[in-house]
Amino acid sequence: MNSATVRNLLVRGMLAGLAAGVLALLAAYFLGEPNVDKAIGFEAAHSHEHETEVFSRSLQSTGGLATGVLLYGVAFGGIAALAYCFALGRVGRFSPRATALLLSGCALLAVYVVPFLKYPANPPAVGDPDTIGRRTTLYFLMMLFGALLAIGVTVLGKRLAPRLGTWWATVAAVAAFAVLTGAAYALLPAFDEVPADFPATVLWRFRLSALGIQVVLWGAFGLVFGELAERLLNPRPAEAARPPAVTVPH
Repeated sequence: MNSATVRNLLVRGMLAGLAAGVLALLAAYFLGEPNVDKAIGFEAAHSHEHETEVFSRSLQSTGGLATGVLLYGVAFGGIAALAYCFALGRVGRFSPRATALLLSGCALLAVYVVPFLKYPANPPAVGDPDTIGRRTTLYFLMMLFGALLAIGVTVLGKRLAPRLGTWWATVAAVAAFAVLTGAAYALLPAFDEVPADFPATVLWRFRLSALGIQVVLWGAFGLVFGELAERLLNPRPAEAARPPAVTVPH
């Protein structure tokens, strides 16, 4: 793949990331923010400390949220586009559109779902401030582990395919992914810092909305970027020129 194609895919990836970020922003605003407000209300009702807000809650839930999500969408879109350039043609004989969807699904699983199941997102009022540094480090460690493991089992599946066939090689790769992920879950420490009186419904809905936002983000990116990549790499043949219209004299 030449540098011009990589550059064009990078630009399209960032545009697709921006479009996906807009959809994720809507999902975050309508699904996530109501649960954040409920968690903040719980925290305010049970806290005796009065902290001065640097930014108002309305600014955080609108301008701050939009800035964070859209910048994240553009950044991850560019990174995903570069990963796509490497993966295209190496993971199987898939079309550019199918490769984009496959990459998005695998990235969602490896980079978000794997660490999320071990260290799920917590709303305000949940979590000990003294352990936030350790929890953040372990979360990013799980992200790195998931990404490297996804690459490793993909290589494993391709090497096993000539001997086992595509189906059983895929089964073996998925099984290896599940076993190694389970081992990591068992070895890494867990944190149970949810207050006993915190509403379980709010916690469940917050975590479900956090997962839903990521599904929207990655799913939209896969669809949009896949279409843009398909048009770039497999352009449609130009339509045959139509014969000029014949003017009939009156």
